[in-house]
Amino acid sequence: MSPEQLAVVLVLAGAVLVLARALRGPSVYDRVLAVNAIGTKAVLLLVLLGFLQGRSGFLDIAILYALINYVATIGLLKLVTRRRLR
Repeated sequence: MSPEQLAVVLVLAGAVLVLARALRGPSVYDRVLAVNAIGTKAVLLLVLLGFLQGRSGFLDIAILYALINYVATIGLLKLVTRRRLR
């Protein structure tokens, strides 16, 4: 197994561990943090796959997905803390 493939496997293993935290997190904040971490791991996976395949377009998609993940996390936390989005 090449180092690049090992990196992909480790990122996927980390995502499984974070998914377990999202499912059994004791509080809603733990679950939101776990969903954010899964989004971050998805961005990392996109970058790794783009590097392995030699496609630079994956980096643009990863940056866009990171921005969406950030905005969604802020919105979700605002909704949880204030019970409204305004």
